[in-house]
Amino acid sequence: MIDIQHLSKTFGTHEVLRDIDFSVNQGEVVTIIGSSGSGKSTLLRCINLLEKPSSGQIIYKGENILEDGHNVYEYRTKLGMVFQQFNLFNNHDVLSNCTVGQIKVLKRSVDEAEKIAIKYLNVVGMDNYINAKPSQLSGGQKQRVAIARALSMEPDVMLFDEPTSALDPEMVGEVLKVMKDLAKSGLTMLVVTHEMGFAKEVSDRVVFMDQGVIAEEGAPEEIFNNPVHDRTREFLKRIINKE
Repeated sequence: MIDIQHLSKTFGTHEVLRDIDFSVNQGEVVTIIGSSGSGKSTLLRCINLLEKPSSGQIIYKGENILEDGHNVYEYRTKLGMVFQQFNLFNNHDVLSNCTVGQIKVLKRSVDEAEKIAIKYLNVVGMDNYINAKPSQLSGGQKQRVAIARALSMEPDVMLFDEPTSALDPEMVGEVLKVMKDLAKSGLTMLVVTHEMGFAKEVSDRVVFMDQGVIAEEGAPEEIFNNPVHDRTREFLKRIINKE
C-alpha cells in the first residue's frame, strides 16, 4: 500500500529522520514504538505530507507522491489521521464534525455524508451522541469521534499518532478497544504508540525507532520476546519496569 524509500527529514541542521526504509501492506497493522524524540510522529507527518520530507520517496500504489505534478490533495484523502489531541471543531456537533470533510473535500451530498458518518459513529460506539458538542464529551469519547471522522472519509490507510497519550488512564481502554476491533476488520493501520500490550496483541509487524532510524523491525513475538539489538532490549526493559 505504502512503500517508504530512503526517507530523511531535517529541521535546520538537525536530522530527525535518516534513511528510513519500510512498507505497509494492504490489511496490515504496523505499530511504531520507541522513545520520545526518536522520530516516530515526524515519520507519520511525513507520510501524510504534513511535513515535507527532505529526501527520499513515498511510493503509494506504485507512484512516488513526492514527484512534481502528483496530486497531493487526492493522496491525502486516502490517508485517515488521528492525532494525540482530538482536533475536533468545537463549534460543530459530533455529526457535523464527521460530515464537514466529506462534503467539502469529497463533495458528497449532506444526506450521503450523514449516512456514512452515522455508520462509523456506530462502529466506535458514539452514534447516540450525534447532537453533542465536543465540550460535552470525555476525552475518550472525543477520540472515538475523531476516529469516526477519519473513517468517514473511507481512507485506504489509517494513521494513528499516539491516540491515547492525551487521555486519562481510565479512558485509554475504550479507545484501544475500538482500535483492536478496527484491526480485526482488516483495516490497514500504521500506529505510533506507547501501549506495548496493544502493539504486542494487534500488530502484524512492530517497528522500533531510535534516534531517527529504524533500529529493528519484525513480528511482535520477535521484537518483544527476542529483540536483536541492545537498544531495543534497553527500551523494552525500561517500559516494562515502568508498567
